[in-house]
Amino acid sequence: MSGYEAHFKVWRGDARGGGLEDFEVEVNEGEVVLDVIHRLQATQAPDLAVRWNCKAGKCGSCSAEINGRPRLMCMTRMSVFTPKETITVTPLRTFPVIRDLVTDVGYNYAKAREIPSFVPPPGLGPGEYRMFQEDVDRPQEFRKCIECFLCQDVCHVVRDHEDNKRAYAGPRFLMRAAELDMHPLDAAADAGLDRKRAAQEDHGLGYCNITKCCTEVCPEGIRITDNALIPLKERAVDRTYAPLVWLGSRIRRRSS
Repeated sequence: MSGYEAHFKVWRGDARGGGLEDFEVEVNEGEVVLDVIHRLQATQAPDLAVRWNCKAGKCGSCSAEINGRPRLMCMTRMSVFTPKETITVTPLRTFPVIRDLVTDVGYNYAKAREIPSFVPPPGLGPGEYRMFQEDVDRPQEFRKCIECFLCQDVCHVVRDHEDNKRAYAGPRFLMRAAELDMHPLDAAADAGLDRKRAAQEDHGLGYCNITKCCTEVCPEGIRITDNALIPLKERAVDRTYAPLVWLGSRIRRRSS
């Protein structure tokens, strides 16, 4: 398709307020939304604030909402829209606006610090870890996360209920908790840390009602709900309600 003029509506403003502004911007074959936003900066709105870095779908910086759907601007091709279609670009709704398309995602970094890190197994040094390949493969999917925070943005638990942010880590960090909980060499239990209890009581696992909206927007195709959140919920429930699992945990706790 040769070049054409596209109608964009871009949110402009800051923490005090703002609104959508209309622009007609040139679009060329093979371009993505971020290309057009850069052209808009260069030709009509030099003070437009937008966060980006790699332009290759690997840094997660250019997250925004395009026609209401959380997306990476650098991975959203203009060819998915018709030339006559109005394209609306707004900041991530779940997080406070700093200016224009840039939001304050500090909530996510605060939640990241609350997830206890991997606990090395005692008595093993670097290079001495041994795992079955299937145990390596299971959590490897979750390590593809680029921390674009689109899953955090679309999760209605915090998107529609600001008060939940204090108690709820969100899908990205519950996925991190699930990854560590299924790691066969994580010695958190030996250190007195129950990751399933922490996920349930400290990080708000019970708030998640598995709508799979986080999975649907993940640009890396991670099956967050099916492979991380649901299994973690099942293990947390077993810990609390399955008689043999409960008894075993009590015996281990008493012996330790």
